Amino acid sequence: MKWRVRGRRLVVVGSSVSLLVAAVLILAAGPEAVKAADSGEVLVAGSVCEAHELRARAEQDPHLQIEIPGAYASPWPTREACLSHAAAGDPDAPGPLQPIQFSHKHHAGLYEIDCQYCHTGTDRSPSAGVPSVQLCMGCHQQFVPAYDELEGIRTLKDHWERKAPIEWEQVHRLPEYVQFQHRAHVQAGFECQDCHGPVEEMDKLYLTPDTKWWPWLLPTQKLEMGWCVQCHRENGATQDCLACHY
Repeated sequence: MKWRVRGRRLVVVGSSVSLLVAAVLILAAGPEAVKAADSGEVLVAGSVCEAHELRARAEQDPHLQIEIPGAYASPWPTREACLSHAAAGDPDAPGPLQPIQFSHKHHAGLYEIDCQYCHTGTDRSPSAGVPSVQLCMGCHQQFVPAYDELEGIRTLKDHWERKAPIEWEQVHRLPEYVQFQHRAHVQAGFECQDCHGPVEEMDKLYLTPDTKWWPWLLPTQKLEMGWCVQCHRENGATQDCLACHY
Protein backbone atom coordinates (compact mmCIF):
# COMPACT_ATOMS: atom_id res chain seq x y z
CA MET A 1 0.00 0.00 0.00
CA LYS A 2 1.25 3.51 -0.82
CA TRP A 3 0.21 6.88 0.49
CA ARG A 4 0.45 10.13 -1.42
CA VAL A 5 -0.40 13.68 -0.35
CA ARG A 6 -1.78 16.13 -2.92
CA GLY A 7 -2.38 19.55 -1.46
CA ARG A 8 -4.78 18.85 1.38
CA ARG A 9 -5.58 15.36 0.21
CA LEU A 10 -4.04 12.09 1.39
CA VAL A 11 -4.48 9.43 -1.29
CA VAL A 12 -4.40 5.69 -0.58
CA VAL A 13 -3.08 3.65 -3.49
CA GLY A 14 -3.03 -0.14 -3.42
CA SER A 15 -5.03 -3.34 -3.32
CA SER A 16 -7.03 -4.95 -0.51
CA VAL A 17 -6.18 -3.82 3.00
CA SER A 18 -5.01 -6.71 5.15
CA LEU A 19 -6.71 -7.43 8.44
CA LEU A 20 -3.86 -6.06 10.53
CA VAL A 21 -3.26 -3.04 8.36
CA ALA A 22 -6.95 -2.22 8.42
CA ALA A 23 -6.84 -2.01 12.20
CA VAL A 24 -4.11 0.64 12.07
CA LEU A 25 -4.82 2.20 8.70
CA ILE A 26 -3.26 5.60 9.34
CA LEU A 27 -0.44 4.50 11.66
CA ALA A 28 0.76 1.93 9.15
CA ALA A 29 1.29 4.73 6.65
CA GLY A 30 3.91 6.40 8.80
CA PRO A 31 4.40 9.89 10.25
CA GLU A 32 3.41 11.64 7.02
CA ALA A 33 -0.05 10.08 7.07
CA VAL A 34 -0.55 10.80 10.79
CA LYS A 35 0.47 14.42 10.29
CA ALA A 36 -1.83 14.73 7.29
CA ALA A 37 -4.78 13.29 9.22
CA ASP A 38 -4.14 15.63 12.14
CA SER A 39 -4.09 18.64 9.82
CA GLY A 40 -7.41 17.77 8.23
CA GLU A 41 -6.25 15.97 5.11
CA VAL A 42 -8.69 13.72 3.26
CA LEU A 43 -8.18 9.95 3.10
CA VAL A 44 -9.14 8.69 -0.36
CA ALA A 45 -9.89 4.99 -0.92
CA GLY A 46 -7.99 3.17 -3.64
CA SER A 47 -10.18 0.03 -3.69
CA VAL A 48 -13.55 -1.25 -2.50
CA CYS A 49 -11.94 -2.98 0.46
CA GLU A 50 -10.15 0.22 1.47
CA ALA A 51 -13.47 2.08 1.14
CA HIS A 52 -15.06 -0.32 3.64
CA GLU A 53 -12.23 0.26 6.11
CA LEU A 54 -12.32 4.04 5.75
CA ARG A 55 -16.07 4.04 6.43
CA ALA A 56 -15.52 1.91 9.52
CA ARG A 57 -12.81 4.29 10.75
CA ALA A 58 -15.01 7.29 10.08
CA GLU A 59 -17.75 5.77 12.25
CA GLN A 60 -15.27 5.56 15.11
CA ASP A 61 -13.73 8.97 14.45
CA PRO A 62 -16.25 11.55 13.18
CA HIS A 63 -13.42 14.04 12.61
CA LEU A 64 -11.78 11.78 10.03
CA GLN A 65 -12.28 13.10 6.51
CA ILE A 66 -12.64 10.44 3.84
CA GLU A 67 -13.46 10.33 0.16
CA ILE A 68 -14.81 7.30 -1.68
CA PRO A 69 -14.39 7.59 -5.47
CA GLY A 70 -17.38 6.35 -7.44
CA ALA A 71 -15.41 3.42 -8.79
CA TYR A 72 -15.01 2.10 -5.23
CA ALA A 73 -18.46 2.91 -3.85
CA SER A 74 -19.73 -0.60 -4.60
CA PRO A 75 -20.95 -2.77 -1.71
CA TRP A 76 -19.22 -5.72 -3.40
CA PRO A 77 -17.05 -7.37 -2.28
CA THR A 78 -18.52 -7.04 1.20
CA ARG A 79 -16.41 -5.87 4.10
CA GLU A 80 -16.67 -9.35 5.63
CA ALA A 81 -15.30 -10.86 2.42
CA CYS A 82 -12.43 -8.36 2.37
CA LEU A 83 -11.45 -9.05 5.97
CA SER A 84 -11.73 -12.84 5.66
CA HIS A 85 -9.75 -12.82 2.42
CA ALA A 86 -6.97 -10.81 4.07
CA ALA A 87 -6.93 -13.02 7.18
CA ALA A 88 -6.80 -16.21 5.10
CA GLY A 89 -3.72 -14.83 3.35
CA ASP A 90 -1.93 -13.73 6.53
CA PRO A 91 1.53 -15.37 6.41
CA ASP A 92 1.98 -14.90 10.17
CA ALA A 93 -1.19 -16.82 11.12
CA PRO A 94 -0.91 -20.55 11.94
CA GLY A 95 -1.15 -22.97 9.06
CA PRO A 96 0.20 -23.10 5.52
CA LEU A 97 -0.62 -20.48 2.92
CA GLN A 98 -3.03 -21.86 0.34
CA PRO A 99 -3.06 -21.09 -3.40
CA ILE A 100 -6.44 -19.39 -2.82
CA GLN A 101 -7.22 -17.25 0.23
CA PHE A 102 -10.20 -19.40 1.20
CA SER A 103 -11.81 -18.63 4.55
CA HIS A 104 -13.72 -21.42 6.30
CA LYS A 105 -14.98 -18.79 8.75
CA HIS A 106 -16.57 -16.86 5.89
CA HIS A 107 -18.14 -19.87 4.16
CA ALA A 108 -18.90 -22.36 6.95
CA GLY A 109 -19.31 -19.76 9.69
CA LEU A 110 -20.97 -16.66 8.26
CA TYR A 111 -22.94 -18.42 5.51
CA GLU A 112 -23.30 -21.76 7.34
CA ILE A 113 -22.43 -23.85 4.29
CA ASP A 114 -22.49 -27.52 5.32
CA CYS A 115 -19.07 -29.20 5.32
CA GLN A 116 -20.26 -31.96 3.00
CA TYR A 117 -21.49 -29.53 0.39
CA CYS A 118 -17.85 -28.82 -0.44
CA HIS A 119 -16.26 -32.03 0.90
CA THR A 120 -18.69 -34.21 -1.02
CA GLY A 121 -19.09 -37.89 -0.14
CA THR A 122 -17.25 -37.76 3.18
CA ASP A 123 -20.05 -39.80 4.76
CA ARG A 124 -19.73 -42.49 2.06
CA SER A 125 -16.02 -42.54 1.23
CA PRO A 126 -12.87 -43.60 3.06
CA SER A 127 -11.41 -40.18 2.18
CA ALA A 128 -12.79 -36.67 2.46
CA GLY A 129 -13.67 -35.17 -0.87
CA VAL A 130 -11.90 -31.99 -2.00
CA PRO A 131 -14.10 -29.44 -3.80
CA SER A 132 -13.57 -29.18 -7.54
CA VAL A 133 -13.05 -25.88 -9.33
CA GLN A 134 -16.43 -26.50 -10.99
CA LEU A 135 -18.13 -26.70 -7.59
CA CYS A 136 -16.55 -23.43 -6.47
CA MET A 137 -17.47 -21.70 -9.72
CA GLY A 138 -21.03 -22.94 -9.39
CA CYS A 139 -21.43 -20.20 -6.79
CA HIS A 140 -18.78 -17.68 -7.74
CA GLN A 141 -19.66 -17.32 -11.40
CA GLN A 142 -22.93 -15.78 -10.20
CA PHE A 143 -21.15 -13.04 -8.26
CA VAL A 144 -20.78 -9.53 -9.63
CA PRO A 145 -17.44 -8.75 -11.36
CA ALA A 146 -16.51 -6.38 -8.52
CA TYR A 147 -15.45 -9.45 -6.52
CA ASP A 148 -12.49 -9.79 -8.89
CA GLU A 149 -10.80 -7.19 -6.69
CA LEU A 150 -9.97 -10.11 -4.39
CA GLU A 151 -6.88 -12.00 -5.48
CA GLY A 152 -8.38 -15.34 -4.46
CA ILE A 153 -11.34 -14.88 -6.81
CA ARG A 154 -9.02 -14.00 -9.68
CA THR A 155 -6.95 -17.11 -8.95
CA LEU A 156 -10.08 -19.28 -8.88
CA LYS A 157 -11.26 -17.94 -12.24
CA ASP A 158 -7.81 -18.42 -13.73
CA HIS A 159 -7.87 -22.10 -12.73
CA TRP A 160 -11.35 -22.40 -14.23
CA GLU A 161 -10.26 -20.91 -17.54
CA ARG A 162 -7.14 -23.09 -17.69
CA LYS A 163 -9.10 -26.19 -16.55
CA ALA A 164 -6.45 -26.71 -13.90
CA PRO A 165 -7.08 -28.24 -10.46
CA ILE A 166 -6.30 -26.25 -7.35
CA GLU A 167 -3.21 -27.63 -5.63
CA TRP A 168 -4.24 -27.21 -2.00
CA GLU A 169 -1.62 -27.55 0.74
CA GLN A 170 -2.49 -30.49 2.99
CA VAL A 171 -3.07 -29.56 6.63
CA HIS A 172 -3.98 -32.89 8.27
CA ARG A 173 -1.61 -35.70 7.33
CA LEU A 174 -1.30 -39.25 8.65
CA PRO A 175 1.51 -41.72 7.87
CA GLU A 176 0.94 -43.85 4.78
CA TYR A 177 0.66 -47.00 6.90
CA VAL A 178 -2.39 -45.59 8.72
CA GLN A 179 -5.80 -46.12 7.13
CA PHE A 180 -8.31 -43.57 8.43
CA GLN A 181 -11.90 -44.12 7.34
CA HIS A 182 -13.82 -40.85 7.18
CA ARG A 183 -17.13 -42.58 6.50
CA ALA A 184 -16.81 -44.82 9.58
CA HIS A 185 -16.40 -41.80 11.85
CA VAL A 186 -19.05 -39.62 10.18
CA GLN A 187 -21.57 -42.47 10.20
CA ALA A 188 -20.79 -43.07 13.88
CA GLY A 189 -21.93 -39.53 14.60
CA PHE A 190 -18.65 -37.70 15.03
CA GLU A 191 -18.52 -34.07 13.95
CA CYS A 192 -15.83 -32.75 11.64
CA GLN A 193 -14.78 -30.41 14.46
CA ASP A 194 -13.87 -33.37 16.68
CA CYS A 195 -10.68 -33.83 14.67
CA HIS A 196 -10.36 -30.63 12.64
CA GLY A 197 -11.23 -28.15 15.35
CA PRO A 198 -13.74 -25.27 15.04
CA VAL A 199 -13.19 -24.71 11.32
CA GLU A 200 -16.23 -22.42 11.18
CA GLU A 201 -14.21 -19.97 13.29
CA MET A 202 -11.00 -20.16 11.23
CA ASP A 203 -10.09 -17.88 8.36
CA LYS A 204 -6.89 -19.84 7.77
CA LEU A 205 -7.04 -23.56 8.43
CA TYR A 206 -4.39 -25.16 10.64
CA LEU A 207 -3.85 -28.23 12.81
CA THR A 208 -5.46 -27.18 16.08
CA PRO A 209 -3.59 -28.39 19.17
CA ASP A 210 -5.21 -30.99 21.41
CA THR A 211 -3.76 -33.22 24.10
CA LYS A 212 -5.29 -36.42 25.44
CA TRP A 213 -3.99 -37.99 28.64
CA TRP A 214 -3.54 -41.71 29.07
CA PRO A 215 -4.36 -43.29 32.48
CA TRP A 216 -0.65 -43.13 33.36
CA LEU A 217 -0.61 -39.34 32.82
CA LEU A 218 1.18 -39.72 29.51
CA PRO A 219 0.32 -36.93 27.05
CA THR A 220 -0.43 -37.62 23.41
CA GLN A 221 -0.97 -34.97 20.75
CA LYS A 222 -3.58 -34.76 18.00
CA LEU A 223 -3.12 -37.28 15.14
CA GLU A 224 -0.53 -39.25 17.11
CA MET A 225 -1.43 -42.92 17.53
CA GLY A 226 -2.02 -42.52 21.26
CA TRP A 227 -4.46 -39.66 20.59
CA CYS A 228 -6.54 -41.90 18.31
CA VAL A 229 -6.30 -44.92 20.63
CA GLN A 230 -7.44 -42.88 23.62
CA CYS A 231 -10.43 -41.61 21.62
CA HIS A 232 -11.30 -45.22 20.71
CA ARG A 233 -11.08 -46.17 24.40
CA GLU A 234 -13.31 -43.31 25.50
CA ASN A 235 -15.95 -44.16 22.88
CA GLY A 236 -15.89 -47.94 23.14
CA ALA A 237 -14.45 -48.41 19.63
CA THR A 238 -12.17 -51.24 18.58
CA GLN A 239 -8.51 -51.16 19.59
CA ASP A 240 -7.51 -53.94 17.22
CA CYS A 241 -4.31 -53.00 15.40
CA LEU A 242 -5.83 -54.13 12.07
CA ALA A 243 -8.58 -51.52 12.40
CA CYS A 244 -6.12 -48.88 11.22
CA HIS A 245 -3.05 -50.80 10.05
CA TYR A 246 -3.97 -53.07 7.15
